[in-house]
Amino acid sequence: MPRIIPIRDLKNTSDISQLCHSTDDPVFITKNGYGDMVIMSMEVYEKSLFLHNITQKLNEAEDQIEKGEVTDAKSSLKKLRGKYGV
Repeated sequence: MPRIIPIRDLKNTSDISQLCHSTDDPVFITKNGYGDMVIMSMEVYEKSLFLHNITQKLNEAEDQIEKGEVTDAKSSLKKLRGKYGV
């Protein structure tokens, strides 16, 4: 369940930090009853960024497969061995 707090509660920085570290969900900050900001711990942010990057790379790979821009493993290894003389 998302945590929603008013912007005036940001004065209690240690409480906000503890709240962010106690959950894997972002904390939503409201101003005058409307959404204004989202905060989260560094660990949650880095995990979210990592998952976003993985998803993006998988989508790119799927696009390459659909366009036929891939080669099989044997051909790729043969090419690499020839290039590096292995």
